[in-house]
Amino acid sequence: MLASRPKSSERMANYPLEERTTRLGIYDFPRSITGTAPLAGGQTRADAAGFSLGATIADITANRDRWPTMRLWLLLGALGFATNAALAEITRNKNRGRGSMWWGIAKAGEPNNFLPSLHMDPTVYATLRRKQRRLVRENPGVLMAVARGANQAIGECQHQFRNRRWNCSTKNFLRGKNLFGKIVDRGCRETAFIYAIMSAAVTHSIARACSEGSIQSCSCDYTHQSRAPSAVRDWEWGGCSDNIGYGIKFSREFVDTGERGRNLREKMNLHNNEAGRAHVFSEMRQECKCHGMSGSCAVKTCWMRLPNFRVVGDNLKDRFDGASRVMVSNSDRVRGNSNAIVSNSASNSVHGHRDGLGRRHRYNFQLKPYNPEHKPPEPEDLVYLDPSPPFCEKNPKLGILGTHGRQCNDTSIGVDGCDLMCCGRGYKTQEVTVMERCACIFHWCCEVKCQHCWRKKTIHTLTPNARDRSRAIRLIEDIKCRRSRLRFVCKYRIKRLDDKDDE
Repeated sequence: MLASRPKSSERMANYPLEERTTRLGIYDFPRSITGTAPLAGGQTRADAAGFSLGATIADITANRDRWPTMRLWLLLGALGFATNAALAEITRNKNRGRGSMWWGIAKAGEPNNFLPSLHMDPTVYATLRRKQRRLVRENPGVLMAVARGANQAIGECQHQFRNRRWNCSTKNFLRGKNLFGKIVDRGCRETAFIYAIMSAAVTHSIARACSEGSIQSCSCDYTHQSRAPSAVRDWEWGGCSDNIGYGIKFSREFVDTGERGRNLREKMNLHNNEAGRAHVFSEMRQECKCHGMSGSCAVKTCWMRLPNFRVVGDNLKDRFDGASRVMVSNSDRVRGNSNAIVSNSASNSVHGHRDGLGRRHRYNFQLKPYNPEHKPPEPEDLVYLDPSPPFCEKNPKLGILGTHGRQCNDTSIGVDGCDLMCCGRGYKTQEVTVMERCACIFHWCCEVKCQHCWRKKTIHTLTPNARDRSRAIRLIEDIKCRRSRLRFVCKYRIKRLDDKDDE
């Protein structure tokens, strides 16, 4: 029997080191660096408890002819590691806010940007994802409704938090996910409220636009009229019901674009989006009207009407105060009524073959409370992952403006009181004279005339802390120093200001 041929690795081991290097076409790293140099007892340097620095230097000195190649390999390895880390960070930051890019439509510009056309305005086009642009093209009229809903959500958010440290400001607007500042990159309570109010506003606006006839692909909801009466009643369905079914379906298709539910943050966003839609659905009310001679109610017709959006905002604000901190559950489970609120399929839908039925798995999860003693969140509850920042001081990284310069109520012990709003910095009180309308009289017909009266009013303004004041003084002195010829004197004064800051 013929002997088996030795493997290539065994044959290569029989060659001297220089010939192995030539055949392989590469240079070996110093074995003291890689930890493969043999030690006594068959151990390696990696196995030993630390290796000698002198031996490492000796190996490098002995192999200094190969050191340029080793440095190249080390440089390439470090460059590859840094590149992978940078790409991972870019991907993570890109995916973090991809479900909120469309918020920038609220700041896109004049109404001319929302006219239905084949070529969308670039400012609007940049805020939408590919699927959202397709929905806009296939459903003429929805773009204006979505923009109206986004502005409605911003106004409601600023109304609900007007007396809080965080007042839902959009002053640091950057196109897309930074509409409310970079605070949305954190999974805190404020982010949960933003996602919920945005989703609720789009649902509300789309449903109302359908009943008004502003969207070509939907109309009033007549599904109630096709049902057989379950009991004897003295009224019948009629009129034009707001199409809440279409509003919820479109909101899921449009708002939830980019939220795939693959990580805990995306699950948080999906839950809060569903909570906003659930509050709009739960506040639907039945309105009726009587018909008959001389005011008699011979015939009574009823329809379903959307609530005032202020009611939805109040409910979401209550849920904000009682929001649940959560973590993902070990077992994915279908949520109780994630799709029950749209079980009444509307007479017109958002393109049934693209209704997202194949992607409903992204809602099949159950969040459990961070505190095991708390009960799991309900579908209408808001959930968050991280505690909120204090919002007292200005933080450009998160887009937090701080509370200095805002007004407070010195007689209140609530969140709008000066004690909580000032964060312990203090406030200044001053009297100002304001002009108000007074002595209003109704004149027939139909005009109200008022006089203008001047009234003194006491206001309380939050002051910045001492460090902020010193920074402002230092900036002013620095500007003066650049304009002055005696720069050495200015630099001495600035150094004294820096020393006071350190104290």
